[in-house]
Amino acid sequence: MKVVIEFYRIRPSDQACAVVGRETVEVVDRDDAIAVALHLRDTLNMPQRPDGMAISDGQGNKFHSGSFDPDEVPD
Repeated sequence: MKVVIEFYRIRPSDQACAVVGRETVEVVDRDDAIAVALHLRDTLNMPQRPDGMAISDGQGNKFHSGSFDPDEVPD
């Protein structure tokens, strides 16, 4: 299935989100989509390190989102 993975930064003062990366990929299932997103977090060239991600299906329906632990994200 085709999914859109968005990576975003969260502004602490008001919890506003800004997208810093977006990729459309083919995956087998939800678990595969999460695995691909975690791989992209480490390899995609983004202007800033993302605080979280959201995964949507081809129709734009969000089916997963989450925040990254800052200690787990490589420099």
